[in-house]
Amino acid sequence: MKTARAWAIKELAMSLWHYVSKAWAKKGWKRWLSWAVRSRLEPIKKVARMIKKHLWGILNAVLLKVTNGPAEGINSRIKMVKVRSRGFRNKQRFATAIYFHLGGLDLYP
Repeated sequence: MKTARAWAIKELAMSLWHYVSKAWAKKGWKRWLSWAVRSRLEPIKKVARMIKKHLWGILNAVLLKVTNGPAEGINSRIKMVKVRSRGFRNKQRFATAIYFHLGGLDLYP
């Protein structure tokens, strides 16, 4: 029974990402928060408290449809440069390696 309740709460939260109006999005998230807090499921209540704390950012993400995916992709590529090198002598060489690998330069004229 608890699993079904948790699943239903999660599914409702997934549907809240498709609003186009800030007023409707806020109303939907507030309704979800109310349901999550009353769910008597401690992990769900913990997530609800976190969402309530960051609701303004969540509403902006819902409305603007902007993510940090591209920045995370670049960070992932930088980490791969760092792992492949097994360390750098100094920060300047690390920066040079990042420019070299992520700069998109054509080395063959």
